[in-house]
Amino acid sequence: MTKETAIKLFETKQVRSVWDSEVEKWYFSIIDVIEALTGTDRPRKYWSDLKTKLKKEGSELSEKIGQFKMSAEDGKMRITDVADSEQLFRLIQSVPSPKAEPFKMWLAKIGSERIDEIEDPEKGIDRLMETYLRKGYSKEWINQRLKSIEVRKELTDEWENRGVEKGQEFAILTDDITQAWSGFSTKQYKQFKNLKKENLRDHMSNLELVLNMLAEATTTEISKEKKPAGFENNRKIARQGGTIAGNTRKAIEEKSGKKIVTRQNAKQLSQKKIKEIEDQ
Repeated sequence: MTKETAIKLFETKQVRSVWDSEVEKWYFSIIDVIEALTGTDRPRKYWSDLKTKLKKEGSELSEKIGQFKMSAEDGKMRITDVADSEQLFRLIQSVPSPKAEPFKMWLAKIGSERIDEIEDPEKGIDRLMETYLRKGYSKEWINQRLKSIEVRKELTDEWENRGVEKGQEFAILTDDITQAWSGFSTKQYKQFKNLKKENLRDHMSNLELVLNMLAEATTTEISKEKKPAGFENNRKIARQGGTIAGNTRKAIEEKSGKKIVTRQNAKQLSQKKIKEIEDQ
């Protein structure tokens, strides 16, 4: 397993973190977070007492905490308790500190918004549009991205109808499609774009997104026609759908002389295009 380490800044307190590429998650030093939130000069003792309190309350959080070696103040690598983002949010909820209150309020707001979206999915779409606009994406790309979500949903519904299980089987079929059309596995594709936790589709250019949609839509149509039974038969259909889009990619590259799969994301390409227009 390879790891990339990074330092996250919490106000003036540095919070050590580790990227686990196997599970594609960030893990954060618990004692660093506790020190940042409480200002205590004995964060290890605080964490020890908090673990005892959580166990008494019936929480399983402390049992799920992992450990990584992290660089200590003396420069040596030492085993440190770490939490992923979900565990960290749960931990913050248990810390009675004024500094933790903004996080708690934010989590409550997110929870409320999520309930609203379940009751009215259109609110979720509107919120997603606003998020992409704030990130600097063009409206044209956003519309394309929303369409890709619709295409993806139709495909996953079809997989469920064919008895494919969510989770690992969905991930394998997605990987088959991606490999067939782009020449990269999903993991390789993300590494090529220097991505970690980010959504791969959010970092595709318009043409990459179109070809990915073509691959998934084609897979859906073939599956509806062939009605594959069993996981392995669905893998064959996934590769067929991806290959059709892959052949389209190769044809475009041959005519244009340019590679379709790029290290840049849609936002970077959009900014580059704006700069080129301004420079004319």
